Amino acid sequence: MRSLLPVATLASALAIASTPALAQSTQAQEIAELKAQIAALAARVQELEGRTGPPPAAAVAPSADPDRSPSAQPVVTTKGGIKVASADKAFEASLGGRIHFDAYAFDRDQAGSTGTTEFRRARLTLQGKAHGWDYKLEQDFAAGSNLDGLRDAYIARSALGGKFTIGHFKPYRSMEELTSSNDLLMMERPFASATGLFGGRQFQQGVGYLRAGGNYTAGFSAFNLRGASGPRNEGMGYAGRVTFAPVNRDDSTLHFGGWASQENANQGSADLVASVNYAGRRGPPQAIAAVSGASGDEVTAYGLEAAGSFGPVFFQGEYANASFGQPIGPDQDVATWYLQGSWHLNGGHKPYKAATGVFGSAPVAGRGLWELTARYDAIENKDVAGLDVTSWLLGVNYYANPALRFMFNYTRGDNGFTGDETGQYALRTQFAF
Repeated sequence: MRSLLPVATLASALAIASTPALAQSTQAQEIAELKAQIAALAARVQELEGRTGPPPAAAVAPSADPDRSPSAQPVVTTKGGIKVASADKAFEASLGGRIHFDAYAFDRDQAGSTGTTEFRRARLTLQGKAHGWDYKLEQDFAAGSNLDGLRDAYIARSALGGKFTIGHFKPYRSMEELTSSNDLLMMERPFASATGLFGGRQFQQGVGYLRAGGNYTAGFSAFNLRGASGPRNEGMGYAGRVTFAPVNRDDSTLHFGGWASQENANQGSADLVASVNYAGRRGPPQAIAAVSGASGDEVTAYGLEAAGSFGPVFFQGEYANASFGQPIGPDQDVATWYLQGSWHLNGGHKPYKAATGVFGSAPVAGRGLWELTARYDAIENKDVAGLDVTSWLLGVNYYANPALRFMFNYTRGDNGFTGDETGQYALRTQFAF
């Protein structure tokens, strides 16, 4: 009924205003009064509507907490893994992982070996940024629990045109050692790496600095001779690596590099050992040289590297020479080298990672990629007669998609010291994200 009242009043007013018998003065007075009544009624209607309807836009107060606004919400993406970032990019975190499941059997000769299956790697990786610092924490459950399986665990900061790293990481030495296990050409690394020359010394605790450009890298690291699970000791090591790629285009790259390393044993140091499994992982071992940690001697090594990726063809080789100090008698010199290569059968190409001076896996887009692989590997103690080991490997890799790869390797090892010739057939299912 309230809504009819102003309408009836307005109609009456208009009827009265149209009556010609009224005097001019009376008419003007009444019209003014009616206008005042109409204005009052309009204000009353607006007040009543405001009690039941939404408030005017101007009456909405801004949120007292800016973090609740849509633009301040975290950003979550799932491309290539799970990634979370704050709206201001001050905090970033991504979760990744890898599963390398191997099966192998041996063609035995003299040495005994047991074929079986195992998880070569089973890692979870958390990395990101916080207040301008990068961080990475990686645990390999296949290697053990707690510190036994700790891999990369560091913080890093960009400064002086490069990046400083503090924590647990790989020293800057050996091209194939610095290549991610997800991108290795064969199932195991060659002898010029922690799979041979630097046995048991893949990750070390220390500091490092790495600077990289479009076609070069230069890195230096200083570290304690202690892995995460190793004993406390006062041994120290130093390593540096430089690389240069005179040709670096999308479809062709030519790479050269060199590195040097020195490890000085001191109180509490573990033995510094070079040892190889010449017929693949879990195959028969052969010790090549060692420095007793208690002796306080040192291992000095240097290496040269060359690699190239031209269309579907890839090659890579390294030569390394190391001197193992001996408490009695002259030092022992160890030389090792390898040459490996691959050919993509249906259009793949190994890309170059200019930031680290290594090569990655061929990208997979819409169809699987096939890759034939081969390697020849050799290591020798020049001061012990007959102490030389070689192996040659043939393989094929199938990249089903960007996350899934299958690998097959046949390895034939030849131990010149014992005369053993053992072969291994190995298959890997690799999933990484």
